[in-house]
Amino acid sequence: MKYNLLGNTGLLVSEICFGTMTFGGTGYWEAIGKIQQQEVNDLMKTVIDSGINFIDTANIYSFGESETLLGQSIKDIGIARNELVIATKVRGKMSEKLNDTGLSRYHIFNSVDESLKRLQLDHIDLLYVHGVDLRTPIEETMRALNDVVQTGKVRYIAVCNWPAWMVMKAAGIAERNGWNKFVGLQYFYSLSGRDIEREILPLAADQNLAVLPWSPLAGGFLSGKYTRDGDKSGSRRDAFDFPPINKDRAYDIIDVITAVGKEHNASPAQIALAWVRLQKGITSTIIGAKNIDQLKDNLKSVELELTAEQLQKIEEVSALPKEYPGWMVERQNS
Repeated sequence: MKYNLLGNTGLLVSEICFGTMTFGGTGYWEAIGKIQQQEVNDLMKTVIDSGINFIDTANIYSFGESETLLGQSIKDIGIARNELVIATKVRGKMSEKLNDTGLSRYHIFNSVDESLKRLQLDHIDLLYVHGVDLRTPIEETMRALNDVVQTGKVRYIAVCNWPAWMVMKAAGIAERNGWNKFVGLQYFYSLSGRDIEREILPLAADQNLAVLPWSPLAGGFLSGKYTRDGDKSGSRRDAFDFPPINKDRAYDIIDVITAVGKEHNASPAQIALAWVRLQKGITSTIIGAKNIDQLKDNLKSVELELTAEQLQKIEEVSALPKEYPGWMVERQNS
């Protein structure tokens, strides 16, 4: 396992981050995973033994169950707290209570306290805002995030799923006021979803922000279970078809990564994960798992090095179509 600096910080995180969305299984999260405590403990042992030190959860995953199971596993296994980097999130609607959602100062502070109780920890290493809250001014959100860091309950802050202009607006507000700024960006990035290459990745490079891809297998679509003519049952996409992708185009990608995988005696999932890991600016790729075999298979991706020819084949079949003003910028600066 290799380790990278988390953006413009001195914090080292493993190049693979373990995501816990499969923990719990309450409500619609059941389609993603319903792993309970003993299975969680077994997975976490494998995670730690592999060298992963970066763990990703969210308050909204199974409405708190994921955090609870993760926190108990840390205690059950006896993992030293200072050997882990724990990330969680705030924004999601946690109940029917009027203010139990969003990115207001009220909800951020309440959410952090509740997450810490579930995790059985005294601080969160990385707190993400888990999407856009259109009703709360960005200035209120950034002030609250700065202040919650000042309390010592949070070490660093980061952002998920915001458009690039909004991230830069937040950065400007924070810099103007001398507040803590985002250190990382968690966004959907896979061979069948390369949209962040247009604005988000250039932003990250310019601002020295960590890039932390979620769903690098596109919700399991690139795992090898799905082919044009094969059996498509048994994947979470059967009941939870997310994130949205162009499936016809994805099948073309699967054809190529399957062929490349045969050259390495590797699964399509391993090739898809290796491609994401090898992209410029990627800090740590978030993977999840429903069982140890799946986890171990995915972890083998860190051992793969793809040739220039293989990367070119994958690039050609998955490349984004040119869009304006991108093609104009490229043309005028060629």
